[in-house]
Amino acid sequence: MLVQSDMASGAKPMLMPGRAGEEIKLRYDTKPVKVRALTIGGGAPIVVQSMTTTDTRDAQATLAQIDALAKQGCELVRVAVPDAEAAAVLPQICQKAVIPVVADIHFDYRLALMAVEASVSKLRINPGNIGSKARVQAVVSAAREKSIPIRIGVNAGSLAKPMLDEYGGRVPMALVESALSHVRILEDLSFYEIVISLKASDVATTVEAYRLMAARTSYPLHLGITEAGTPFHGTIKSSVGIGILLAMGLGDTLRISLTGDPQQEVEVAYGILRSLGLRQKGVEVISCPTCGRCQIDLVGIAEEVEARLRHIQTPLQVAVMGCAVNGPGEAKHADIGIAGGKNNVVLFRHGELVGSFPVEEAVEVLVEAVENLVDPRS
Repeated sequence: MLVQSDMASGAKPMLMPGRAGEEIKLRYDTKPVKVRALTIGGGAPIVVQSMTTTDTRDAQATLAQIDALAKQGCELVRVAVPDAEAAAVLPQICQKAVIPVVADIHFDYRLALMAVEASVSKLRINPGNIGSKARVQAVVSAAREKSIPIRIGVNAGSLAKPMLDEYGGRVPMALVESALSHVRILEDLSFYEIVISLKASDVATTVEAYRLMAARTSYPLHLGITEAGTPFHGTIKSSVGIGILLAMGLGDTLRISLTGDPQQEVEVAYGILRSLGLRQKGVEVISCPTCGRCQIDLVGIAEEVEARLRHIQTPLQVAVMGCAVNGPGEAKHADIGIAGGKNNVVLFRHGELVGSFPVEEAVEVLVEAVENLVDPRS
C-alpha cells in the first residue's frame, strides 16, 4: 500500500455537490475511515464530535451526558480513560451508549488494550507515547482484530522538547512532523486506519498546520482549536479557525473545545457547518440587529423563539425581523418568519403572507407555525 505520509499522496481537491441551486463545493479527497457505522473522510458528511466532562469512572453520569449530547446531534463522543478504574467501566459505557465511543488514552498501553477489549469504537492515542515497539504492536494488533481505528492527536501544549528544539517552538511544522512521526510508527506496523488532528490554541498556527498536513497525507483530518476558552471567546476562535479550514475544503470531523457544557460544543459545531452549507440540521434563526426604526422588543422575541425551537432537528430557516426595510424580504425568503410593525407582526410561510398578529402573540404564533411545519399533526 502507498505510504500515506509520503508527499506524493497528499489529499487532493475534489468537487462535492452543494445544496440545490448552489455552487459546487470544493473538499479535499481523503481516505475513508470507518468508525462502526460512521465514515470519516472519503467525502462523507463531516462528523460532529464532543467529549464528556464527567468522571468516566461514574458510568451512569457519563452515559447520561452521552445521551444528552446525542440528542443535541453529537455523532461521536470521546471519554477520558486516565486509569484502570475508568477502563474497567468502558464495557458498560460502550454497550449502553447511543453513539460510538472514543477512548482517550495517554502513556499506558494497558489502558488501550482494556479499551479495545471493551469494544470502543475508536482509540485516541499517540503511539510514540505508550512505550516500546512491542507494546505498540500489541495495541495495533488488538485494534486491527476488532477494526478499531486510531486518531493521532498532537497538541501544541504537549509537544516533546526535542521537537520544540528542532523547529524553534510551537510552530506549525513542529505539529506536523510530530504527528507524522506517530503516523510512521503505525504504518511500519501496516496499520492505516488513522485520523489525524493538529491542535493549538492559536488560530493562525492551527490553520497553517492543517494546511501543511493536507499536502503530506491523505488521512482524514479531525479539526479543532484546542483550549479555545469560555463559550463566548471559544466560539469566536473556533468559528474563525475551523471556518477557515472548512472553507478551504479541509476537515472530515470536528470538535469545538469550550470551557463549559459540552452540549454547547455540538450546537456551535452545527452552526459553523450550517453557515458554510456543509451540514443542515436544526433551526437557523435569522434576526436583525435592530435600529431606531424597530418598534417591537425584537431582542426578547428572537431569544425566546430560538430557545423554544432548540429541540427541532429539521433543517429550517426562521426569520425574526424588526421593521419594514429588510423585514418582509427576509421573512419571505426564510422557510417561515415574522416582520414587525408598530404593534403587530406579519407572518410569512414559504414566501406567502399568512396574516397579521398582535405583537404580544408573536412568539406563540411563530413557534406554533414552525412546529406545524415540521409536524402538521402537532
